[in-house]
Amino acid sequence: MRVKSVEQVLSSAEGGDGQGRLRRDQGWFDLVVTGVGMVLGTGIFVFTGQVARQMAGPSVAVSFILAAVVCGCAALCYAELASALPVAGSAYTFTYATLGELAAWVIGWALMLELTLSACVVAVGWSGYLQSLLDSAGIHLPAAVSGGDGSFVNLPAVLLILLLVGLLIRGGTLSKGATQVLVAVKVAVVLFVIVVGAFFVKASNYSPFVPPAAPAETASGVHTPLLQALLPGTPSAFGVTGIITAAAMVFVAYIGFDVVATSAEETRRPQRDLPIGLLGSLLIVTVLYVAVSLVLTGMQSYSRLSVEAPVAEAFKAVGHPVVGAVISVGVVVGLVTVCMVSIRGQSRVLLAMSRDRLLPPAFATVHPRYATPHRSLMALGVVMAVLSGFVDIGVLADLVNIGTLFAFVLVSVGVIVLRRTRPDLPRPFRVPLVPLLPGISFAACLYLMVNLSLLTWLTFAIWLAAGLLLYVAYGRRRSVFARQPASPVPSTADIRTDTPVTAVGSAVGAAAARES
Repeated sequence: MRVKSVEQVLSSAEGGDGQGRLRRDQGWFDLVVTGVGMVLGTGIFVFTGQVARQMAGPSVAVSFILAAVVCGCAALCYAELASALPVAGSAYTFTYATLGELAAWVIGWALMLELTLSACVVAVGWSGYLQSLLDSAGIHLPAAVSGGDGSFVNLPAVLLILLLVGLLIRGGTLSKGATQVLVAVKVAVVLFVIVVGAFFVKASNYSPFVPPAAPAETASGVHTPLLQALLPGTPSAFGVTGIITAAAMVFVAYIGFDVVATSAEETRRPQRDLPIGLLGSLLIVTVLYVAVSLVLTGMQSYSRLSVEAPVAEAFKAVGHPVVGAVISVGVVVGLVTVCMVSIRGQSRVLLAMSRDRLLPPAFATVHPRYATPHRSLMALGVVMAVLSGFVDIGVLADLVNIGTLFAFVLVSVGVIVLRRTRPDLPRPFRVPLVPLLPGISFAACLYLMVNLSLLTWLTFAIWLAAGLLLYVAYGRRRSVFARQPASPVPSTADIRTDTPVTAVGSAVGAAAARES
């Protein structure tokens, strides 16, 4: 239950341990690009058709808005904590300063699962889309390296991971420029779909906008949602209930904006830029999701939408199959940014945990020239390359969702706790209506978690149990706070909200030196 003080959190970003510090070269625009690059993935081309056909009909647009509102509550919580504690680690760091070391370890371990698997799943998906495009051009990879049945290794996925790790180690203008170009291409493809598709919208396809309620299909066995196993019943599709159920399903399409908070330590003006990055990226993605869903359900009746490739099939239905090729290019480019941002976010979580000695401190070293956590990135590159190249990780994809939602739950609680334990802490951004909005975020995320399958919960429990064993065997005794209590530190009551974090860290470091 050791809680890391706010002052210790801020001072840890200053490289006083001799391992170096990250370079503050990110502005609000870079953070918005990061958020959009992570969130805007295949979900916009898949979830719309699947959920419209099976759950909500044309009213899937309302479901996207409801999911965005709930996700916005979590984003507000992240914005307050990230602006007050602008240090690498995101939910891990926030939890360490509010709920204590054990809870921080659990959430850090969950984030490692989420971001690692996210990068691997995306790399494997990207490999499939790339090979599909190459096949269309008459270029065929050898079966042994294609990642399909009977292959030895998924070579494209491995090469993508290694290339992105090298780019992220280099850092600076090179990685920022590559991210901006890739995100721009992805957004352009989405806008192309919206503008071109709008010419083929028929008002009759919107009737009825909210189809009448009907019984929904249910899963069985280990794929049964936890809530359904606890409270047996027949769920309904369509109608008002279908809209709400669909909102829970499409919530997954928004997951990823929290990675913006992992860049807190590299942001020039975190008190201003982090809230803009978190909320701005969420707003942009919401507008695009709603627009695509309205265009898609207007082009083709929701009952005839394809579940696997709804956008491409809708354009084929109106006599424009060539648009499918454009969409495939957008998906290939878009998945690269998702994979890149996942690796980057994971390296910052590993950096923060290693600084606190909960993991080997070698991973906390920052490159003297590039100012990036190169050792963390190299270690992650090896692990991710092996997983994406040699392991069938399709069955583990749902673990990405439960890890993210678990982080949202603890961050929502952390806002309320820190308001009570440190009311004097300067908060450049404040969540309105506390504890109501954090409470809504907590309840909504918990509801989504219990709607995941029993298999997902069982696998997640095994992962957490393995993490707790590692904590007991290594982190608990080697933590920087294991043998000595924290030194007295000056209060932050008189620190202005526009005081640079470097100045705060320097003041705390000087105070600690005087204590010694």
